[in-house]
Amino acid sequence: MKSIYVGNLPFSAKEDEIRDLFAAHGEVQVVKFVMDRETGRFRGFGFVEMEDAGAAKAIEALDGKDFGGRTLRVNEAKERAPRPPRRY
Repeated sequence: MKSIYVGNLPFSAKEDEIRDLFAAHGEVQVVKFVMDRETGRFRGFGFVEMEDAGAAKAIEALDGKDFGGRTLRVNEAKERAPRPPRRY
């Protein structure tokens, strides 16, 4: 399984639309939009999980593609760097 970062999504995008967009390139396991913790609003990016072969095809086909008037940024997701503990 590969996790794919999908950025610069229009705020009107729906998870089902993204699932359909990526499904043209392989089987989509998970679509997850990132929401703002404080407001609960969509932040304009998310992640798609697919099998490796389909993920590579989707990244190549969809990076830079217009979607809802915005140019998608699509690449393999990187591990999140550890954050230092919060001080209160």
